[in-house]
Amino acid sequence: MNRLRDDLAQWFEGARERSAAIAPLPRVEQVGRVERVGDGVAIVSGLPDAGQDELLRLGDDLYGMAVTLEPASIGCVLLSPWETVTAGLKVRGTGDGVRVPVGEALLGRVVDPLGQPLDGGQPLDAERLDPIDQPAPAIIDRDLVTTPLQTGITVIDAMIPLGRGQRELIIGDRKTGKTAIAVDTIINQRNSDVVCIYAAIGQKASSVNQVLDAVRRFGAWERCIFVIGEADSAPGLQWIAPYAACTMAEYFRDRGRDALLVIDDLTKHAAVYRELSLLLRRPPGREAYPGDIFYVHARLLERSAKLAAESGGGSLTALPIAETQAGNLSAYIPTNLISITDGQIYLEPKLFYEGQKPAVNVGKSVSRVGGKTQAPAIKALSESLRLEYAQFLELEVFTRFGAMVDEATRKAIDHGRRIRSILIQPEYEPLSLGNQTAILLAVGSDVLDRLTPEAVEAFKARLMPWLDERCRQALERVETTGLLEDEDRRELEGHLRALAAEMATD
Repeated sequence: MNRLRDDLAQWFEGARERSAAIAPLPRVEQVGRVERVGDGVAIVSGLPDAGQDELLRLGDDLYGMAVTLEPASIGCVLLSPWETVTAGLKVRGTGDGVRVPVGEALLGRVVDPLGQPLDGGQPLDAERLDPIDQPAPAIIDRDLVTTPLQTGITVIDAMIPLGRGQRELIIGDRKTGKTAIAVDTIINQRNSDVVCIYAAIGQKASSVNQVLDAVRRFGAWERCIFVIGEADSAPGLQWIAPYAACTMAEYFRDRGRDALLVIDDLTKHAAVYRELSLLLRRPPGREAYPGDIFYVHARLLERSAKLAAESGGGSLTALPIAETQAGNLSAYIPTNLISITDGQIYLEPKLFYEGQKPAVNVGKSVSRVGGKTQAPAIKALSESLRLEYAQFLELEVFTRFGAMVDEATRKAIDHGRRIRSILIQPEYEPLSLGNQTAILLAVGSDVLDRLTPEAVEAFKARLMPWLDERCRQALERVETTGLLEDEDRRELEGHLRALAAEMATD
């Protein structure tokens, strides 16, 4: 009995020592409260150590982001439906910024800006969570942009060529085909290894569904990610949508792959940022936009780049979209974006309503990378195309006044009309490099001059099946090497002349 008593005493003494060794230490936790809320923003007090852009947890399952830090309060942009947030709700800091899932599991999925599935599929099995705001690659980590990014749109690939790692602005009035150009570019990547990410900011559900249906039917859906900031979602979600999409694209870029990011559109993004800034009582600037609106877009678009081989060799190409009012390119947001990007594709309403689709104004469009990224086959055939087309547009305006023209001017005008006809391209039908080469070869030779301007459209419609049946191997060599050898040129030109002769006798 005495031995049992001694054993128990020894056990209790050991338990007391173990308890003392694992005694809980005091932990300080800051808990704030929502002071007021409304229209997608909230004012929070009681979190003096919160950081800029820190993710805040409101209640149990609501989130916001700290964007305005004052001595006694924090301006918070809500990332959850603000109708469920009430004054007095407890707020805790997370000590981290907003993060989104990245990885191969996102391919073929439709998600919101926080990475939550919107397509009704399985929950995402993401590789990790990355912050939405990351620094742009340093100059020393970048390489020259020399690899072409084929859009499949002849007027762009021939006269406004794009490269992998470039930032090219698509700009124009409402309903002029801006999104159509971006979608055709995504569809054309079905023949490449480029991963495509489409970010929609405040777009109508019908417009977004049209994009999704087009890519599902004609493109490589399994290599695409769609980040949708819906029009009826919280303004904060719409604001972070392009940053989240860029982070998802950088995952592939940093692994040596090529990615294409389409942002549709930055005009709505700027409007959402202006709305949030005014609600948070930030000082307004020009057109009521906050003073850092240029920095907001520059910080985003600078993340697209072509990395050097030592940094992985991947690339991220950005195609931001912007909307103008009555063709005013000198407005605040358009001028900002034009100065940030490496060129712009300007879509003119007048051309659109005349049936010239895509309605690209070649004179006001430019690619600052230029021919350095063009496939040699297209570059050799399009050297004089832009000049000839610009001269035709000037002559056409002159002849509208009924002036008498000489024979040389008349031939230049007829040739220009044939060029314009051949550049018209239906939506969702991007052309391969081989077919574009054949079309430009027909334009550069006198093949089209044997046809009436009205017959050019029929010639183009019959051209692809005609060449696929008779010289498929020559087209495949052009698409594989990017070069137009003399033998292939003679073969293609012979078949072009044969088709033109057949149509001339019909």
